[in-house]
Amino acid sequence: MVFHNRLIKWYLQNKRDLPWRKTANPYHIWLSEIMLQQTRVVQGMPYFFAFTKEFPTIFDLADASEEQVLKLWQGLGYYSRARNLHNTAKYIAYELNGVFPQTYKELLTLKGVGEYTAAAIASFSYNEPVPVVDGNVFRVLSRYFDIDSDIMLPASKKEFAQLAYELMPKDDPATFNQAIMEFGALQCVPKNPNCNICVFNESCLALQKKKVNELPVKIKKTKITNRFFNYFVLEDATGNSVIQKRTTKGIWHNLYEFPLLETNEIKDFDYISNAVKKQMFPIYTIIGIEECSEATVIHKLSHQHLHIQFWKIKIKEEIKDGIEFEKIKTFPFPIVIYNFIEKL
Repeated sequence: MVFHNRLIKWYLQNKRDLPWRKTANPYHIWLSEIMLQQTRVVQGMPYFFAFTKEFPTIFDLADASEEQVLKLWQGLGYYSRARNLHNTAKYIAYELNGVFPQTYKELLTLKGVGEYTAAAIASFSYNEPVPVVDGNVFRVLSRYFDIDSDIMLPASKKEFAQLAYELMPKDDPATFNQAIMEFGALQCVPKNPNCNICVFNESCLALQKKKVNELPVKIKKTKITNRFFNYFVLEDATGNSVIQKRTTKGIWHNLYEFPLLETNEIKDFDYISNAVKKQMFPIYTIIGIEECSEATVIHKLSHQHLHIQFWKIKIKEEIKDGIEFEKIKTFPFPIVIYNFIEKL
């Protein structure tokens, strides 16, 4: 049986019931693809339902404020996706009258849309025969054909894309793309796949050569940076506090946080006490300083590990333009800070 026939037969028998598979609407497909970048389906699904309920059309998303979008995105991470999503929605709504570009090449011009997302929208919405190549596809093809090219290299990505294109039935690219991604997600999983029940176990070269757990080859290692954040939760005489927006480029851009002191390592109480009085809040009379948690919170991002300590600072004076704690919850925060607020 031809590769794509066997693959699609498996898919039709085993595919998950996912809402974005029931439509060719490019708005819904685009939303789902952006959300599922760096995110598992089970985590992204509630956000997809929340966004399509709050913003039924791309015009609704375009007309929303950035804070509304970031608040609804809160907890999904990689917040640049949300900002690009919002900017692209405004472009399509206002510049293209709400009509999505209808070809792979045109879709690539949209902010936040790379080769994989453009291919997904082009094939799922418009049935254009262009292959999607994500981590699942790399894994399936590298194992089945025993390809040991480093998938981090641009040349390898072209190699896999060309192979996927050759395997794809040109009259039904959407089903093939869905099938190969689903096969990688459910059957040909990264670690210890159950090859005994695999429909390709008689023809998979990696299985024959006992190389399944060696493929795909990914040589580049991500360098992890450790950063040390001290957040200060001010409380004035009226019980109000203060937050600030992160306006600099980098992680959590345009999300909110408490006043922050970043240090080069975890600091003790004496250091923090001195910094609070002399560096951070010299205009206030400090009544008390208390560390809010016994252990440092370690929040892991793709390239950074954040070591976070929260400190409660009581001051004698009233904060000008202070915010009630109940109102603070309505602002978009990084999830690690929001979880802390929930516990207060």
